[in-house]
Amino acid sequence: MGPPDKNMANDQEKEAAARASLRFIKDGQVVGLGSGSTATHFIKLLGEEVRKGLRIRGIPTSVNSKALAESLGIPLTTLDECQEIAVTVDGADEVDPKLRLIKGGGGALLREKIVASASRQLVIVADGSKQVEKLGKFPLPVEVIRFAQALVSKRIAALGARVQLRTSPDGTPFLTDEHNHILDCHFGEIADPDALARELSDMPGVVEHGLFIGMASVVLLAGGGEIVELRR
Repeated sequence: MGPPDKNMANDQEKEAAARASLRFIKDGQVVGLGSGSTATHFIKLLGEEVRKGLRIRGIPTSVNSKALAESLGIPLTTLDECQEIAVTVDGADEVDPKLRLIKGGGGALLREKIVASASRQLVIVADGSKQVEKLGKFPLPVEVIRFAQALVSKRIAALGARVQLRTSPDGTPFLTDEHNHILDCHFGEIADPDALARELSDMPGVVEHGLFIGMASVVLLAGGGEIVELRR
């Protein structure tokens, strides 16, 4: 089986996980709209439900998710108008047995974490390949202000990571929606994600990092034609 088939199967799993998350959405709710490939499936499916009469308001976690939701006619609100979100559906790059996550592969980690922190329920949708025993094979994204970039890079390298500045396809530094840079930090297995999260959060110049700890309420993993539901 060649890579195109694998990609197609992967995409079907992402859509299956996204479809399974719809049962967490109730009429009248404010819903956080995640970012990335699996969350895109969710937003498209949510758009279908809105066309059928589901009344919700969405708070997008990125410029891309906002544009997609608007194109599908999903009514939107903002954190300025509403600081309490009933449920957010988002993807993840890695999920461990304690439902700790690495997120930020798409670069939207800052807004994703803010929206997740305001949500009563965070439902993570992913294909089975995102499930790991230990976090860290996927490089950990750390959003930094440019003024502190060299300093933060050095400090994270001192913690044992190989640090790379994320670039766009044209070779220029990748810019987040808030116009910051991202350092992709290759730790390998992270022995103590909780301690690392605290250490990064305490580092001046770090805007946010991609360790989401104690935030996911439910993880829906699709694979082999079935959905596995994990809860903390």
